[in-house]
Amino acid sequence: MLERFKPYWLHAYLLVYTALGLFADSRVSALWQQDVLGVMTFAVLLLASMKAPPGLRTQAWICVGVATCFEIFGSLIWGVYHYRMHNLPLYVPAGHGIVYLFGLLAVQLPVIQRHGRRAAYAVLGAATAWALLGVTALPSVTGRVDVQGTMFLPILAWFLLRSPRWPVFAAVFFIVAELEICGTAFGDWYWMAMAPWTHVPSGNPPSVIAGGYCVIDSTVLVVMWLYRAGLNTIITRIARTTIPRIGPRARLLLARRIKSAEAVSPASANLI
Repeated sequence: MLERFKPYWLHAYLLVYTALGLFADSRVSALWQQDVLGVMTFAVLLLASMKAPPGLRTQAWICVGVATCFEIFGSLIWGVYHYRMHNLPLYVPAGHGIVYLFGLLAVQLPVIQRHGRRAAYAVLGAATAWALLGVTALPSVTGRVDVQGTMFLPILAWFLLRSPRWPVFAAVFFIVAELEICGTAFGDWYWMAMAPWTHVPSGNPPSVIAGGYCVIDSTVLVVMWLYRAGLNTIITRIARTTIPRIGPRARLLLARRIKSAEAVSPASANLI
């Protein structure tokens, strides 16, 4: 029985740590305590990433930098959501890495390999139901009309149905739903009822905000491509500068020596 759940232990661990970490953040009262939680989250990401192949591990750590840029814009500049201490908690960048790694490793799960695209259809069905409830039934309970969450549904749907990396987005929707529900329920952050600048009504949390990871994933892949292209260029230039090459003048002198050697016959050489 335990063997059946063995492939899921890392994903289960990340889900449990996410919920417990967000609960812990809601109970800390000092910034240094929140920083300790952030260091712990980075340690969890480091240990979890060791279970991933090197390529996926690199993508997860690039996601930390990319997602942090989006966080700075979304929270500190745009102000569409705010953390309870009005800062960018240290655990947030590492948390994005955990979410992304959770998605990257999902392709190895038996449920994905066994059911294939049906898993994507199930996730899309859940996302669609949540989005529709956000603009129909949930406003009577939450007092919010979640237009912003619904706007992300077409993005997530396209990537689930058309992208070869669909298992990443299917798994990301699952863990993002958990962390957004827990984070807002515990009071770690809250979404503005009306988004600044655009004035689009939003739920707390928006329903299909996991669609934002489609943009993050695309950005990570672009950064990976630029990194590899730049690295290959640097390696090529180093190889060209370190391998000795004969210049034009040296070639001319070498050619003259060869011609002069050919002009001397073996018989004339013996007479000398």
